[in-house]
Amino acid sequence: PESHKRSPLVGPAKENGVAAMAVCYEKFDPAAYLQYNYTPPRADFTRKDSIVPWKLACLHRAFTEGDVKGELLVDIGSGPTLYQVLSGCEVFRKVLLTDFLDVNRQELKRWLRDEGGCSLDWTPYLQHVCKLEGRPSEWTEKATQLRRVVTDVVPIDVHCSQPLAPDVLPPSGADCLVSCFCLESVSPDLPTFTRALGHTRKLLRPGGHLLLIGALGESYYFAGPDVRIPVVPLDEAQVCASLKESGYTLIRLEVYTLPPDMRVGVDDVTGVFFLKAVNQ
Repeated sequence: PESHKRSPLVGPAKENGVAAMAVCYEKFDPAAYLQYNYTPPRADFTRKDSIVPWKLACLHRAFTEGDVKGELLVDIGSGPTLYQVLSGCEVFRKVLLTDFLDVNRQELKRWLRDEGGCSLDWTPYLQHVCKLEGRPSEWTEKATQLRRVVTDVVPIDVHCSQPLAPDVLPPSGADCLVSCFCLESVSPDLPTFTRALGHTRKLLRPGGHLLLIGALGESYYFAGPDVRIPVVPLDEAQVCASLKESGYTLIRLEVYTLPPDMRVGVDDVTGVFFLKAVNQ
């Protein structure tokens, strides 16, 4: 429907929706979230139909096709995860991680400092991506490379017209953005999702690429035993329309449909999309 274009949320109504989402995230539990989504069956590296190997394959392909390149890769809304930059860290000299929540930024910093106490062992992820790259034994080198190229882990708010603090990025912007399960998970409705997508484009140089992974048909997910977070349910057509409205040009869209045994009760997601777009 076109109605949201004629009467988008403005003023207090928009702010209330976004503020309510922020309240939902106050109880976000990184360890629980990682356990729910980044262990088997969703992260079963022996299965090609497992969610995480599918995502890693999409990212590996995108980062090795040759057109996604430059100096700086920015991850929008990293959460407590690192998998989304395991391929990109070989292509870009600098990687910037970002998240709204301090608990997630601290989780990432613990791994980057190699100080122990992390909520998930990323070794199987490092090993799998190295296998995709044809060098299965070099996963410790990849861990070293990732720690070397990540320049910082900084706060972000995708609902602000300038999501990052001034001077975090060079004036020209990032060369590539990657974002996984962030925008739909922090937006109360489709117009807010579309606006947030538009805000991200301000961080990207002209001609730069966006690699976006997100949930399809999801209305909620659990981020802790009693922490139920609402999600704006998306379909492929809505994602493409939001992308176009935000000023991006779609290059490729791929869709993964969850097998029954991947529906483990921590959300109601039915599929996952991966898209590659350019800021033209």
